[in-house]
Amino acid sequence: MRVRPATAAELPALQDIERAAGVPFRDLGMPEIADDEPPGLDVLECYRRAGRCWVAVDERDQPVAYLLAEPVDGALHIEQVSVHPRAARRGVGRDLLAHAAGHAREQGLTALTLTTFADVPWNAPYYSRLGFHTLPEPDLTPGLRTIRATEAEHGLDRWPRVCMRAPL
Repeated sequence: MRVRPATAAELPALQDIERAAGVPFRDLGMPEIADDEPPGLDVLECYRRAGRCWVAVDERDQPVAYLLAEPVDGALHIEQVSVHPRAARRGVGRDLLAHAAGHAREQGLTALTLTTFADVPWNAPYYSRLGFHTLPEPDLTPGLRTIRATEAEHGLDRWPRVCMRAPL
């Protein structure tokens, strides 16, 4: 898979990827996550314009996964990684994260951070295998605390969540 910046024309396809990537959450008893609407086109466009919306594309140059990120407290925070199920288990997410890490290094950032579900196999356990470690509550930066508070307001704390960090 090749990773490149998303184009404006591809943003609706990213929403479709997000919907498809959410379906497996239903089997874990998380239908609210499965049914959650993807980011709006305006939100995706803000990330794209800022140069922090990347896609992994197939051999026909069609997106099969995407990643959104933004700087938070000296790290590049991974806001969203979504891989279409038909492209799962091929290292696509890992490739997107490696691309984001390269971007972060170029920007002088020191780590990647993210928030994720603690008990979903393709969430925290997966990120642990890629070198992320769970941050204890006292180690959260102000920006990560704000992100977690916003997630709680949206009901995501119904399931255990963690903040994770991978140094660069």
